[in-house]
Amino acid sequence: MNSTQNQKITQITSATLIVGVDIAKFKHVARAQDFRGVEYGKTITFENSLEGFECFVSWFRNIMSEHGYKDVLVGMEPTGHYWLNLVHYLKEHHISCGVVNPLHVKKSKELDDNSPTKNDVKDAKVIAQLVKDGRYAVPNIPQGIYAELREAMKIRDHLSTDLRVVQGRVHNWLDRYFPEFLTVFKDWECKSAIQMLSLGMLPGELVTLSDEFLLRHLRQVAKRGAGMGRIQALKSAASRSVGIKQGMDLAKMELQLLLTQYQLIQGKLDELHLKLDELVEKIPGVNRLLAIKGIGRNTVAGFLAEIGDIGNYHHPKQIVKLAGLNLRENTSGKHKGQSKITKRGRKKLRALLFRVIMPLVAKNQAFKALHQYYTKRPDNPLKKMQSLIALCNKLIRILFGILKKGHEFSEVKMLQDIPRFAGLTIAA
Repeated sequence: MNSTQNQKITQITSATLIVGVDIAKFKHVARAQDFRGVEYGKTITFENSLEGFECFVSWFRNIMSEHGYKDVLVGMEPTGHYWLNLVHYLKEHHISCGVVNPLHVKKSKELDDNSPTKNDVKDAKVIAQLVKDGRYAVPNIPQGIYAELREAMKIRDHLSTDLRVVQGRVHNWLDRYFPEFLTVFKDWECKSAIQMLSLGMLPGELVTLSDEFLLRHLRQVAKRGAGMGRIQALKSAASRSVGIKQGMDLAKMELQLLLTQYQLIQGKLDELHLKLDELVEKIPGVNRLLAIKGIGRNTVAGFLAEIGDIGNYHHPKQIVKLAGLNLRENTSGKHKGQSKITKRGRKKLRALLFRVIMPLVAKNQAFKALHQYYTKRPDNPLKKMQSLIALCNKLIRILFGILKKGHEFSEVKMLQDIPRFAGLTIAA
């Protein structure tokens, strides 16, 4: 994966045709030029379909044949998810692709005509110009098992979101119709609580049932803690309930629907976690990652889903930049502004790293000691948030070394980064 602008520019020679594509939902617009900006052929509009893609490839290949170009580089703006079909098609046909930052397109569209006018034909040329100048990135399109892993993590995120919605709705239902229920069961998601809710009865109906019937029903899923005392406490709470007593038939229907949704989502999540375990185990070096105290399978799966094949990276700084954790600063003359992270790149990867660094600082002695050193060192101490960001970058370097070079994680070696521990380690 080429990372520097010089490397990208040197790939574009006098034998390279540059094609800029403005992406839309139904129809894309493309323009072609050489490395000097000289345009060739007429602007083409093609549909987001197989016939459209074939027409597009035939169009630029005719230009290449007519003007003697040997290579082609197609640049595009990653608009939503509409660009993915085209980039996958081009990769399958071994055609080089690059993506440009939408913010760069917006800020450079006035360079040619000094006009803020925006249209698809103009944007296609702006994209081609950005590619010519090396201001593009090679899209990180996961292949094989990494594509499966990314899709699995996306499904997991969707299911987790849906589960939180259902959980909130069940709490809402209990607050309206049986607010005293959680005084008997601390958590409505435990087996005993769900078993009682599955009766689909409101407080006024529960008190009419016999203790023996309720106890038998409860013990179908729980033996321990499922005694007569729990049943009597539940009926006592039901008899004093201030829950709403209107709309009872549809209220019971709503509860049954929510419980069905909850059980379905939980079942799918359990099934997905088994599939994730199978996928993760097929990737070399995963066991060494899991050996790090504070790193779990979800963290490993999420990290690999976001970065893809580690073989595409030459240096951990590329992953730091992908996560948007690289620093930026504003300086002018003698003024030096505060350094902050760019937050450019994959926000899911950045959020994942930040979530995992918190338990690492709490449970892993090496990360904990390094965090204390960063925040309490006499010279240039960091704020807690700054220290956590620095540790996120440290974690990226560690994961890169394990996956790329086969290193083993060592807390002793990591502690050597701390001056007061380095002397003790050497002396030992």
